[in-house]
Parts: sequence; structure tokens; C-alpha cells
Amino acid sequence: MNTITISKSTDLLRMATAGSVDDGKSTLIGQILFGCNAIYEDQFSAIEKANKKGGDEADLALLLDGLTSEREQGITIDVAYRYFSTPKRRFIVMDVPGHEQYTKNMVTGASNANLAMILIDARKGLLTQTKRHLFIATLLEIPHVVIIVNKMDSVDYDQNVYNKIKEECSEYAAKLNLKDLQFIPVSALKGDNVVERSKNMNWYTGDTTLGYLENLQVSIDRNLIDFRFPVQYVIRPNQDFRGYAGTVEGGIIKKGEKVIILPSGQKTTIKTIIKNQKECDYAFNPESVVISLEDEVDVSRGDMIVRENNRTEVTNDFEAMISWFSDEPLEKDRSYIIKHTTKSTRCYINNVSYRMDIDSLHREGADTLGFNEIGRVNVKTSELLSIDNYSQNRSTGSFIIIDEFTNNTIGAGIIVDKKKTSDADIKNSSLRSKKGAVLWFTGLSGSGKSTIADKLYDLFKKNDIKCEKLDGDVLRGSICKDLGFSKDDRYKNIERAGFLAKTLSKHGIITIGSFISPYREQRDRLKSETENFIEIYVNTSLEVCEKRDVKGLYKRARNGEIKEFTGISDPYEPPINPNIELKTHEETKDESLQKVMDYLIENDYISKRDCNNY
Repeated sequence: MNTITISKSTDLLRMATAGSVDDGKSTLIGQILFGCNAIYEDQFSAIEKANKKGGDEADLALLLDGLTSEREQGITIDVAYRYFSTPKRRFIVMDVPGHEQYTKNMVTGASNANLAMILIDARKGLLTQTKRHLFIATLLEIPHVVIIVNKMDSVDYDQNVYNKIKEECSEYAAKLNLKDLQFIPVSALKGDNVVERSKNMNWYTGDTTLGYLENLQVSIDRNLIDFRFPVQYVIRPNQDFRGYAGTVEGGIIKKGEKVIILPSGQKTTIKTIIKNQKECDYAFNPESVVISLEDEVDVSRGDMIVRENNRTEVTNDFEAMISWFSDEPLEKDRSYIIKHTTKSTRCYINNVSYRMDIDSLHREGADTLGFNEIGRVNVKTSELLSIDNYSQNRSTGSFIIIDEFTNNTIGAGIIVDKKKTSDADIKNSSLRSKKGAVLWFTGLSGSGKSTIADKLYDLFKKNDIKCEKLDGDVLRGSICKDLGFSKDDRYKNIERAGFLAKTLSKHGIITIGSFISPYREQRDRLKSETENFIEIYVNTSLEVCEKRDVKGLYKRARNGEIKEFTGISDPYEPPINPNIELKTHEETKDESLQKVMDYLIENDYISKRDCNNY
């Protein structure tokens, strides 16, 4: 292979390739790499050995289809990344799968792309999947889109076929907001109009594919106005230096400039900027740097550093367009994890305004979103985020949704409208404690512990306090469904509940557990092993609990129908020194709730503002 000298100053082009199954994306990129001498000899030899086509033509698609299952099927099933260079430009290629079930890869892979290269099979024309990719390109506001009409050799290089596809695509694209749309007819397999101009299509006078990619102007697409620096890591190599590492996601910053930390609102000045382990005077998007500040201010991962007079919006309430990836439909008011820049927190989808019909581009009324559907929703987050509209900044205006139990990415969205939050609300929100806790309600069946726990949970939800509720009945239908009601099984039930509560509290979540948990030794051990374990004893007499026996459990236990029932045939060991004691037979529900709230406020688990809202 010939050697090409690469200039270090060449521009970088990030491009995402997409299309339907077997449209030839990988083959096209393979031809470009081959034409640029960007394939090493050992790679080419491996491709020739793995070639499944037979004949004299090497299957260049195998260069990107690296997984064994992909090579066997001749398709791409994961995003394949490839880096190469020419004398004019450096490239990052994201080859996106064509299957409908992998549309999420188009969304995530193309989120930072300068260019979307969408392939169409000349024999098939414009398909729904192609429309979906065009719509996603519009949604993600990818600055440039080029449609490659591939496999022109299979239609005898017919100009009329190309013109018809171009007309259909242009008609559909006219309903979208594409800034720059181009078309190129090619045969990726034969190499027509890939690197060299095709002699079989003299009627086409535009750029070749590589020529278009090398000459596309992308430097003007960057946002060099709005400085945005999400803090990724706090760097503390010694006592004399504290720096903040991250990527400049927008704008330019210089030493000595005044900045503000969001959401706290602390003001300071840039002291140093370190790039490639050397101090420099400025940094700009998209450089990765370490910044130090003149003042000792509280900055942590997920905070945003911006200019004082050019801020993001700080809010926990915004409108977004979401693409849903999960087989399980979106559930309103269910707790999810949202990851925005370097910050992760809890979120809820309060409302689905509509979903898009990809074929007609009409808006349809909807209460949920299913697999691969796209719609507009309202998002409410537990913690404040520093956001921009996506049209202003693609990084601070986008996010992903994660299932908190499986850790799978189940959705991706862009922010289209944000609710303004007053400075007073931001200040009040910053007063909240971020530490997790376990609120363990214990007492006899019928004591009222679940009633108070439910009221507390509802109150926390209304005030956007990070919380979860654990209940014995719920756990017995899930992680404890293999357990019975023997003494040993009940012991195991509490062990599992305690472990789950402890794990949630480590992530800053106030976990509300409501369990009889009759054995003092077990509760004391959980308390000793769990940070911020608050034991709440609901002290209600057996006589009162039996009168409240809605389910008739005590009666059945008295009749011998239920064995080892706490309070009747099995003892309940009350706490010796609980953190909080409630007497629901003497207090109203609100009075019991107020006792819990007072304790949490006095011990800095929540702010007084939350109590005032109550």
C-alpha cells in the first residue's frame, strides 16, 4: 500500500452512515478506505480470507462488519466506528445498523455527527426506514445530509431511476427542516462515483462521494459563542491544586475570564487552563481540558461552568422530543434515570403530547410511546439541570433515558422548550440535602405504618425529593416471591429488603421501608450496617391493631389458620431506642407525618422548604 502524508491541521468530519438492511453502507465505506489507501495489508489479507462472495471481488464490507455474527449474516448489527485520513481531512465514520430494531443506534451514533450519509437501494427506492432516518437527521439537526443512491449497477445505471428516487426524497424532505440536502448516485460494489468518477453515469456531473466528503465545509457549524463546560472529574493530584476536567461543549474560554458555577450560582474566575498537560491561554469547543479556578468554590461532577452573562437555563421541567428504544412502552410517572452531559439523576415523564407518524409526518394523540416511536413529552427531573434548547447547543440540549433496574438505554431525547426557574427556586433547591437515608417503619400488622409511609412518599414526590418506597407485599411479588411465611423465610425477606434499601440510599435516595420486621436483633444489625438508618417505631397496641383488622388476619391467626403470626403465635420485639416513635391510636395521620418531617429537617435530610410545602 502507498503511504499518504497527513497534515495535523486537517479538519475533522464526523459522519454517520445509515440506511435499510443490505443497502451497502459498509461496502461503500470499505471502498472509500480502499481508495484512500487506508487499509493495512494484513487487514486486506484477512478480508480476502473471510470473503464469502466468491469470484475476484473482495468483500470490503467486512472491514467494518467486525463481529462474527455480522460476517456470517452479511449485515451490520452494531455501530462500527472507523477512523481514517486523507491529505485534506480526518474522518470518524459511524456505520449504523439498518435493521428497524437498531434505530436507536442511529440516534445515539449520529448525535454528534456533522453529516448524515443515508443510503437508498436503487431497486427499492424510498422506504419507511429511510424516512425514519431522514426524520431523525432533522430531529438531531445534523447540518448536512447526503443521500447515496446505491446499487446503480443493478438498474443498468438508469438516470430515470435515480431522478425518480431523488424526486420522492426531495418531496418528503420538503416537509422537514433539512439545512443542506445533496444526492449522489453510486455503485459501492463496483466503485462508481465513490473515489473515481463513473464512466457508466456520464449524465451525473456532481462530486464523487470522497470529493464531497473532503470539500464539505463544517467549521462554521460549531457553536463558538456560548461557553459550556460540564464538569466530568475533579482532579486533585496534591493539596496545592484542584482542577476540573471535562470537554468544552460550546464556545471559547480564556484565562482571567469571569464565570459562574451552575446550579449553585457561585461566581469566580478562570485561573489556569491545561491542555495536553501544558498550560495555555484559551480553550474552545470541542477540546478536552482541565480548568482551575481562583476561588475555593464547591464544584462537583455534573456542575456546569458558564460565563456569568451567558448562562444555560437551570430547571427541572422541560419539553423534549424523545425516540423510544425499549420493547416496553414508556410509562408516565414512572421513575427513570436521565443522563444529561455529565450529570445523572431521576426523572419522570409527566405527559405525552403527541407521537409522530413517520410516513405522513402528522402528529397523533398518544398516552405513551412504543418501540421506535418518536414523540413530544414533558420531563420532570429530581435535581436541577443546566440545559439549552437543542437548536442552541447539541450537547447541553440532549439526553438519554436509562432503565434504573437493567441499566439499559431505553430512550434518547432533545430539549425543545424549557420552563424558566426563578433564582429563589434555584436557591431553595440547593438547600436540600443530597444524602440518602433509610426510613424503616416497623410495627405490628395494622399499626398504621404503611399508611404513614405512603403519605410521606406522596409528599416527597410532590416536592421532587429523590425517594423510593419498599413494601412487603410488593417485594413478595418480585425479589422475594420464592419465600414463604416461615420464620426463616420471613427473616430472609427482611434481609433482602434491607440490602435493597441500603443500596438505594448509597445513591442518594431516601428509601421508605414498611415492614413488620419483628426481630430486634435483625433490625439492630441492619442499623449498624446502614448509613443514615432511621428506625421509626409505630407503637400501636395489639388490641387496636386487631380492631383495625381489615383483612381478617388476626381472626384467622386466633383460629389457628395462620401459623407463626406476629403478635399472636410469634412475638414482636419492640425497639429499645427508636429514632422516631409514632402512636397512631393517639395521633392523627398528619400529626404522625409531621413528627417524621420534623426529625428529617432537624437532622438535615431535607430542607424546611419541603416542610412548608406540606
